[in-house]
Amino acid sequence: MSIQKEFVLRYRVDGHVRFQIPAQICDVDVARAVTDGLSGIDGVYRVKLYRSQRKLSIRFDEAVCDFKSLARQLFNLLAELEKQGGLNPKPVAKPVSWKDKAKSGLNNFKATRWAKEKFGDAKETVQAAKIITKLGMKKPTAFIKDPEKAVIDFLNDILVIFLIRLHWNNITQHWLVRPLKHRYEWMALFYMFFLLVRSRRQK
Repeated sequence: MSIQKEFVLRYRVDGHVRFQIPAQICDVDVARAVTDGLSGIDGVYRVKLYRSQRKLSIRFDEAVCDFKSLARQLFNLLAELEKQGGLNPKPVAKPVSWKDKAKSGLNNFKATRWAKEKFGDAKETVQAAKIITKLGMKKPTAFIKDPEKAVIDFLNDILVIFLIRLHWNNITQHWLVRPLKHRYEWMALFYMFFLLVRSRRQK
């Protein structure tokens, strides 16, 4: 039975799919190889592999890479790994004590992990918002003269920070490494900053 047949589609909407994956893919090296391979596909902008839950979540741009193309490239990637022997089972690990299992279970508890991740994202966003607010407070006359424009400028800054935070891993790990391949993403990024600067110019 090929490894591809052990992938079970659990969720699918436009631009987002989630698979139940076999245990072999949850190996550290294999998981990294699968994640890196999927991240290099045109149109894929976020890949999350949850080893403890044996789940693979992929977010992609339907206009660049539809679901059939994504599935085909995923299965080709798995076939290549299988051919290279990267999916061979590893030796059974040494059993851990019940104390280690208890600690691991607590750390891997679904709600706790999700809360930690969301709290970290929210904390970073709030810190950035505080910085923007302080910068805005240095020019109180701008709010008095045109409160609508001041509010719009503030919301634009928040949106830019959110977009950069959302795509930061892709920017540092893929866009900078292969700028020509991701030229359209760079064009969109530069255009976004152009609109931001243009909106700040005095009429």
